Amino acid sequence: MDDSTDRTLEAVGPRLKRLRQRRDITLSDLAQETGLSVSTLSRLEAGLRRPTLEQLLPLARVHGVTLDELVDAPATGDPRINLRPLPTTDGSTVLPLTRRAGGIQAYKFVLPAGRDNTEPEMRTHEGYDWVFVLNGRLRLVLGEHDLILEPGEAAEFDTRTPHWFGATSSGSVEFLSLVGKQGERAHVRAAPAQHS
Repeated sequence: MDDSTDRTLEAVGPRLKRLRQRRDITLSDLAQETGLSVSTLSRLEAGLRRPTLEQLLPLARVHGVTLDELVDAPATGDPRINLRPLPTTDGSTVLPLTRRAGGIQAYKFVLPAGRDNTEPEMRTHEGYDWVFVLNGRLRLVLGEHDLILEPGEAAEFDTRTPHWFGATSSGSVEFLSLVGKQGERAHVRAAPAQHS
């Protein structure tokens, strides 16, 4: 193999680890989803084992990425993003809108109608989140705040604050989420005021 192929294969392990951590799942969870053993997954992530096509196919499927994205194949010049939903167990749809690992990640969420008395399952993690509601009403529980965001409204917060998202009984909700690592915030730029 040439040097570029070696470098490409060496980069797969760290990329696999970032994809798994971004989904906030353990190696055991991933082993159940893919049918690969925990030790194989651990060795792949650590770069101690060269990945095979039989291993990469289920990993790409469960992470919701293409094989090209998984091995960081050279760009073809086509800027379109292949929207493949990430697997969920709660009836929601999560579409990754960014292709590269690291940096700010963009997602589109579609949550089915909920119940107004749903008890939130609060969670925390490292990072910073910015959400923008496209359609429907988004219930955002953030620390001691219980908010309803309408279409066109946005919120931003440190994800170390306990938080939870859900739809209301009025119907499903669609929203965009930009998630960055701790200290990395989305910057909104407004057009300058027009003077007459």
